[in-house]
Amino acid sequence: MEDVLEVYQRPYDPLHPVICMDEKPYQLLDDVSPPQPVKEGTPRREDNEYERKGTCCLFAFVEPLTGWQYISASPRRTMLDWAREIKHVLTECFQGAEKVLLIADNLNTHFIKSLYEAFPAAEALSLAKRLEIHYTPKKGSWLNIAEIELSILSRQCLDRRIASLERLSAEIYAWQTERNLNATPVRWQFTTADARIKLHSLYPKL
Repeated sequence: MEDVLEVYQRPYDPLHPVICMDEKPYQLLDDVSPPQPVKEGTPRREDNEYERKGTCCLFAFVEPLTGWQYISASPRRTMLDWAREIKHVLTECFQGAEKVLLIADNLNTHFIKSLYEAFPAAEALSLAKRLEIHYTPKKGSWLNIAEIELSILSRQCLDRRIASLERLSAEIYAWQTERNLNATPVRWQFTTADARIKLHSLYPKL
């Protein structure tokens, strides 16, 4: 916990950006019967019955100090999918950075070995050298700012039935484009000193 909190206290450095990463499963759903549109004096009506169209995974990357974000939808959540997303962030989004400081949880795919599963050893090592991962503690996902952004996405964009991965990707792209145009930096207030007072029960008794 203190390791992550200390990373959040670092000043903005474009050569060493702090990026928060999280992922979220999403269920694709379609209407069995078309919804009845809004009419004067009558709200939109939607049948409770739906058709399940499968599942996918949302990958979210957020830079707290600039408000930038990148979210993608993938059919699966595997080591290869995570590795491809990491490569995109390092080579396309932050190609000018010397090293990206990544805040992530301890899912079994969020490790350097995933890069070696996806790419030749030389390429995997080149990517790994530009990646410094700081893991949130178990049951400490509240420390990950990307989780907050996924919650906002769910409320503003995904609280309806979306039947295909293509449509989901288009909706997410439109949403994140607007968010990036009106980027709002996150000012993390909870510090290590605060943790030692408010969460003192989590510390060992010496």
